[in-house]
Amino acid sequence: MLASPITFRPLYKTRVWGGRTLETRYERELPDSQPYGESWELVDRSDDQSIVETGDHSGQTLNYLWTNHRDEVFGPGLPDSERFPILIKILDCQDDLSIQVHPPAHLAPSLNGEPKTEMWYLAGVEDRALLYIGFKEGVTRAQFEQSIHDGTVADYVHRIAPQEGESIFIPSGRLHAIGGGNLIFEIQQNSDTTYRVFDWNRMGLDGKARELHIEESLSSIDFEDFEPAMDIPSGHTLAQCAYFKTDEVKLNTGEYISNPSSQHFSVIAVVSGELNSQDGTHRAGDFLLLPAGSKALEATSNTILLQITLPEEGSC
Repeated sequence: MLASPITFRPLYKTRVWGGRTLETRYERELPDSQPYGESWELVDRSDDQSIVETGDHSGQTLNYLWTNHRDEVFGPGLPDSERFPILIKILDCQDDLSIQVHPPAHLAPSLNGEPKTEMWYLAGVEDRALLYIGFKEGVTRAQFEQSIHDGTVADYVHRIAPQEGESIFIPSGRLHAIGGGNLIFEIQQNSDTTYRVFDWNRMGLDGKARELHIEESLSSIDFEDFEPAMDIPSGHTLAQCAYFKTDEVKLNTGEYISNPSSQHFSVIAVVSGELNSQDGTHRAGDFLLLPAGSKALEATSNTILLQITLPEEGSC
């Protein structure tokens, strides 16, 4: 068993809607002066891999650990999947993301995509920040299809003004977009399929319009999803489905956090405050994989964190 948490090198992604909050808020060293919208904190995909930063497994990929050290690092009896089943990101949204949808599981293969269910935790919210989720009450499919041709899609999408510390679950099929002024921790299925239905009539970083996926979007969208609200936690649990479970944990100075099950791993995302391990101090914006059987971490200040696990059961 490993006693220490495992940390990974973030993978930074430039985005037309991104910014520099990862640098200014979390003191990250970004690769260059471009707008960075995403930091992939934990990822196991064929073309993107998290690399262990320090310790016995330094330099190894997340896929290597999942394939060759599954019981030792993650615990016994976990899904017999080729890849680690969740993907975790930070999103720095300085402009509006495209209005988009992810395909439901029963449709994804026919659309040449992967299903994607996710949840968002609002780690930072500016006064201007909005979320675009589902439809305004009474909007019909015909009205929405016409709005695509008219360039007025946003007029038909429901808007929410979120608060810091809130969260919302985004099942496959839910129309959505993140507005500028939001800093979000995203926990999702291991998928990278997004169908854009509207991109605010703007150009990408290369000066060209980004690709839209109108047919795929219309096939995937839940047209009965009217005016959803931000989620209400169930105890500590913010979201639970077949793919992940996310809890929010608040610690006072001197309190400890460990894996919910000593036999299985968890991922810790530090929202605010500090945690100490035998390897040092972990601060806001840090993501840690606590291996099965690892030692507890101590809060050295009042601390808020997310703890992400693979649920034993449940469905979305």
